[in-house]
Amino acid sequence: MDYPNDQHPGAPVKAGIPEHGRIPKYYAVKARIGELIDGLSEGQSLPTERDLALRYEVARETVRQALRELVLEGRLRRAGRGTVAAGPKLEQPLALASYTEGVRRQGRRPGRALISLDRFACPQALARELGAERGEPVWHLERVLLADEERVGLESTYVTVARVPRLDRDFEPDSSFYAYLREELGIGFGAAEERIETVLATPREALLIGTPPALPMLLIHRISRDADGERLERVRTLFRGDRFSFTAQLGVQD
Repeated sequence: MDYPNDQHPGAPVKAGIPEHGRIPKYYAVKARIGELIDGLSEGQSLPTERDLALRYEVARETVRQALRELVLEGRLRRAGRGTVAAGPKLEQPLALASYTEGVRRQGRRPGRALISLDRFACPQALARELGAERGEPVWHLERVLLADEERVGLESTYVTVARVPRLDRDFEPDSSFYAYLREELGIGFGAAEERIETVLATPREALLIGTPPALPMLLIHRISRDADGERLERVRTLFRGDRFSFTAQLGVQD
């Protein structure tokens, strides 16, 4: 197969162009705008839809479709009535490390905004995942995830009251829950089971994160165990698909 010499190995093969060479007009415009974005710094404005339509000699609706896809892919973001370069995505490791640690490693400032901290009787389905008794008191901690004050996700954590009895009094909601467990309660992490899927946010979730409901989200389900192998927490985390990618280190199993 013949590949362009300058094509990035992570890019679509042959730039996504079929062998017959016929591509939708919006896709050709999208590729041209992509080259334009490569020359912009994060936050720098793109020309207006009208200017882009004149530059590439296409209808404004063709430009709009190209821009919509680039926004969904995270290369652009809306800013008022215009569009600006979004900058690189945040890389979150698939490991037993907190969101705080992952964001700090990339030179960004992590944060969390508390939505609610509730205590309720554990239902049967959650009890099975937490290794708890049905009706046992559990906490639900819900927070918006921030990176440099930008809302990038929504996190729900479930943990039994017996494991963290003073969560409502001793824990700072804008801090790392994992650091609290480790440093204040002496609870170490052992292993976790994770499942990742692509979803659309519900209207409530989209409102809390500040995104359109049609924006794809990366949903992670996690059940964590402590150093003794006992189930510790059940977490449901939504990450913006346009602002996050995930990394993992893989080994060979016999």
